[in-house]
Amino acid sequence: MSRVVITEFMDESAVQRLSAVAPTRYEPDLVDRRDDLLAAVADAEVLVVRNRTRVDAALLEAGSGLRVVGRLGVGLDNIDLDACKARGVQVWPATGANDLAVAEYVMTTALMLLRGAYLSSHQVAAGDWPRQRLIGGELSGRVMGLLGFGAIAREVAARAGALGMTIIAHDPHLDASDPAWTMAEPVSLDDLLARSDVLSLHVPLTSQTRHVINAESLSGMRASAVLINAARGGVVDEDALADALKAGRLAGAALDVFEAEPLTAEAGARFAGLPNVILTPHIAGVTEESNIRVSSLIADKVLDYLKEKVS
Repeated sequence: MSRVVITEFMDESAVQRLSAVAPTRYEPDLVDRRDDLLAAVADAEVLVVRNRTRVDAALLEAGSGLRVVGRLGVGLDNIDLDACKARGVQVWPATGANDLAVAEYVMTTALMLLRGAYLSSHQVAAGDWPRQRLIGGELSGRVMGLLGFGAIAREVAARAGALGMTIIAHDPHLDASDPAWTMAEPVSLDDLLARSDVLSLHVPLTSQTRHVINAESLSGMRASAVLINAARGGVVDEDALADALKAGRLAGAALDVFEAEPLTAEAGARFAGLPNVILTPHIAGVTEESNIRVSSLIADKVLDYLKEKVS
């Protein structure tokens, strides 16, 4: 019997802390073995996952003794929250623990896409000298647009402002009197699209945000603009984005999340050969440091829960 089941990678020191207190099953590839996963949760009380484990009705039924789901990250679209609530299962995201990592990813890819000089090493090594073609632009003096203005977007705003950018944001769920607006100018979605030199997405995947970036919204953006999605796959219509990039209607894009993950070769083919695209495997929020923070935060919550159960 394992009271704690961990289905995806977690910092080893956090795993050891859990194992010292309760029987713990840690198999980072358990997420890819659905039948084994369903069997593993049969006696479990705590389940720890990342973004790939589907915590759905079938899993909750198999794990009838589950009382806690710890999420090593913040997005919850892989977890059926209604089903968890109905069964009395608490869901704990690692809120705030990977904000810095995502913000640095956004700033790094924004710099790379606007400067345009970092994706041609193979040509330089081959003896080509594309100096004139690789002259790009600076972030300073440009407009950073943020769709959604939560904690991560505010970290981006702070860094973009320090680099001399103007910050605008659209977030209809944030009250107009919120002090966070001192960091950015609130604008409509249409204005956000039209004015952004860098558009970074910071919204969850919901029925309202699915394909919020589509052919129509892309047509409202500047051809010189770049798009960064380190939020959730499905927020961007990937076919429409690929078409815009191929047609020169958008200068570049960085995608860390995709509608189908892991991204298949067939799905990735739409971006094949595009020199102005950065594709990464849902890694924006995962650094050595953030993995320790995320893992430690969830481990602390689980340990507190287990101690309460004993007392």
